[in-house]
Amino acid sequence: MEIITSRKNPLIAAFRRLAGEREARREAGLLLGQGHKLLEEALAAGLCPRTVLYAGKAPSLPAGAQCVPVTEELLAYVSPMKSAPELLFTLPIPPEPGPLRGRVLALEAMQDPGNVGTVIRTAAAFGFDGVLLLGPCADPWGPKAVRASMGGAFRLPVWERPDTAGALGEIKNAGLPLYAAALREDTLAAGRTGYPPALVLAIGNEGHGLSAPVLEAADKVLRIPMAPGAESLNAAAAAAVLMWEVYRERLEHV
Repeated sequence: MEIITSRKNPLIAAFRRLAGEREARREAGLLLGQGHKLLEEALAAGLCPRTVLYAGKAPSLPAGAQCVPVTEELLAYVSPMKSAPELLFTLPIPPEPGPLRGRVLALEAMQDPGNVGTVIRTAAAFGFDGVLLLGPCADPWGPKAVRASMGGAFRLPVWERPDTAGALGEIKNAGLPLYAAALREDTLAAGRTGYPPALVLAIGNEGHGLSAPVLEAADKVLRIPMAPGAESLNAAAAAAVLMWEVYRERLEHV
């Protein structure tokens, strides 16, 4: 196959749109991934890339995947990352999961795609069954979030619910207790409360925490004890601490 060298090539233009536009990803039903490691994670999850752009040696791919050689300059042009990629690939965005179930980590209005991806990766590591995005969260299928998830987004269900009020009703109808994190005095220390085998654990956004409706709907409100003088944790770090507490308790009962 002839190597692509022009930025005006339709395939390059399509990849460029997927890299930068949430609407383009939803319209095409495709996400954009970068690098051999992430491609390997997708293949290990049983997913087949739609198209791969590469420079240098062609990757080994399943039948049905389109493999297209391009220049290194074009890979750098398409990629939204600062580091030069070895390859870029598209995958179908996973379909909408079924009903909420098991241990679910909920993120409300988390704006940083790196945080969203990191939380998805951590949820997979600590045995959670899915991640629920409430309100105006960063796109979990954007390149930065997918990269930060390191394959977690390929293995875990991700529910997107722009309407927080509707999602709270969905949580209630599913019979899942809601545990919410907040920096308040009238809260339970995260390591001193029991966690049921199925629950929704909610974390707020980077600047304002959880909204009043989520806190009012919570069955329990938790805090992470910290050293005097510490104000708060990064949202992704707080999610990791709380998910570890849930996982640790589960381990102690195995």
